[in-house]
Amino acid sequence: LKKEAAKAAKAAKKAEAKGGTPAGPAISTEPPSGTRDFFPAEMRTRNWLFAKFRETARQLAFVEYDAPVLEAEQLYVRKGGEEITQQMYNFTDKDGKAVSLRPEMTPTLARMILSLGGKVLLPVKWFSIPQCWRFETVQRGRKREHFQWNMDIVGEASIAAEAELLAGVTSFFKSVGVTSADVGIKVNSRKVLAAILKMYGIDDDKFEAVCVIVDKLDKIGPDETVQLLRDAQVSDEAARKIVASLSLRSIGELQELVGEHPVAADAMREMKELFALAEAYGFGDWILFDASVVRGLAYYTGIVFEGFDRKGELRAICGGGRYDKLLSLYGSPTVVPACGFGFGDCVIMELLQEKGLLPHLEPEVDFVVCPFNAEMRLHAVQVAATLRAAGYAVDVLLANKRADKAFSYADRVSGRRMVFVAPDEWDKGSVRVKDLRLERSEEEKLADRGIELPVAELVAELSRIGVAPQREERGA
Repeated sequence: LKKEAAKAAKAAKKAEAKGGTPAGPAISTEPPSGTRDFFPAEMRTRNWLFAKFRETARQLAFVEYDAPVLEAEQLYVRKGGEEITQQMYNFTDKDGKAVSLRPEMTPTLARMILSLGGKVLLPVKWFSIPQCWRFETVQRGRKREHFQWNMDIVGEASIAAEAELLAGVTSFFKSVGVTSADVGIKVNSRKVLAAILKMYGIDDDKFEAVCVIVDKLDKIGPDETVQLLRDAQVSDEAARKIVASLSLRSIGELQELVGEHPVAADAMREMKELFALAEAYGFGDWILFDASVVRGLAYYTGIVFEGFDRKGELRAICGGGRYDKLLSLYGSPTVVPACGFGFGDCVIMELLQEKGLLPHLEPEVDFVVCPFNAEMRLHAVQVAATLRAAGYAVDVLLANKRADKAFSYADRVSGRRMVFVAPDEWDKGSVRVKDLRLERSEEEKLADRGIELPVAELVAELSRIGVAPQREERGA
């Protein structure tokens, strides 16, 4: 026993020397690399952003859906050498099944639509705000977990669907104070690149691999893009011509390059229609043609778009496009047209922070109820319950505090008013309410006796003098 005790004591000293405890090593207080903790202040900001996402989606008559964060790995393993396949958080579960934390939501949407069979009437307009996971390099605006606002229209082949999505994106930007001088949206079509590759003799089986490479152009530059195309068995001459063609910035320039190529002609017709719809919607000043935008995911088939910071300091803010073949890839017996976008929370938060557009949000506490002493606690709880039932956010002092300490606590939790439950007033069937929003010294706060209101009609009296719950005041 003495030997065991000595051994345990030695282990304890060793653990303490390393900053641990006798029970084990010290636990890091940091979240895993690339992930985030959301403390109350950050959570308020996140909820505000999500509320803006939801408000925009509902204005355009989209309905919300959700799904498990864990999916079958097979759902994401597609052809085309996408980076997303190498970035998955995937593992084998205890049933021996290959699963993955979702890296994106679109495949899940496709799975859900297919699961309904013929029971869903198309088109549908769905949105979600899922958390997504990708093991990638952590940098500004890029995490290994992020939330992504998705809006998708499934079952509509016309370009009006893309226009509706872009109307949603620009409406959101306007709702948070971002203008077309701050942000633009680059528009292109995968069909344009397909036509260019045909012109330069590139086989169809290289198309998706070329898209993945071209999508990196802004990040790696033209020379490295040419080299990657060479590595993909594209000739040096063709690689240089492809990269040069990606500098096109107008549909007129594109027309000159591709002439009457049928695939390109179809793409130009669609884009002209999209630009006309953009003017009708009122967001024509937000969008511009850019032949270099192709998006890196293999499933895109037509128009693609990407929101960008006009100052060029941030990575893509959002992106999306048409993916008419995805449901067929997953087993749909017929082609189901679809388009959508993803809008991550990280980059937009960076942009709003930089421009001073994030609101300062305090906790929503309408009342702090303060019992005069321990004997008044039951009565204070009754008052709090009455106010809560009427929709007010109410905090109750859980321990007896002096008046100055009670005021300090109310200030810390951003309480708007204090309700004092004291013997003298309670014997008369009333409580005393003080407004804490006024700029006053501690002495003035203590001296202010507030107003006396009857307990039996407390809610009615508060309504009469215009004291509504904060959520009602801001229309929540």
